[in-house]
Amino acid sequence: MGLHKILKIVAFALAIIGAIVALVIIAGDEDTAQSMSGNMLLIAYAVLGIVLLLVLLFVIKGLFAGDIKKTLMTVGAFAAVLIISYVISSGSDLDLQPFVDKGADVTEATSKNVGAGLYAFYILAAVAIGSMLFGGAKKMFNK
Repeated sequence: MGLHKILKIVAFALAIIGAIVALVIIAGDEDTAQSMSGNMLLIAYAVLGIVLLLVLLFVIKGLFAGDIKKTLMTVGAFAAVLIISYVISSGSDLDLQPFVDKGADVTEATSKNVGAGLYAFYILAAVAIGSMLFGGAKKMFNK
């Protein structure tokens, strides 16, 4: 039995369980609805956990099924972008006192992490736009 077939069966079983719980909530009184809504939240967390586990499983399976060298180079390039972004982010270029006055727990480390995330976004966005422009120009000139 393939993994795809097992996933279909699990998805079907979860759909039936969700439909039964939803019908119990709809058919029950207000106290039942309140107690069952807590159970629905637990079921939602369980389904989220199952989905995340399956996504991780498929990602790992895809890594080993494809070209591992190319995948590792891509992950390395992404890690390099994150490291460069963290290094060039200072974290001390912002006056933190207004945030502290409002009760926000903002430190220089928090500011550095946010700055690193912004720099990483800018770098990755520039690379994405550049690759689209390069691909479009290459396609135009090859015709």
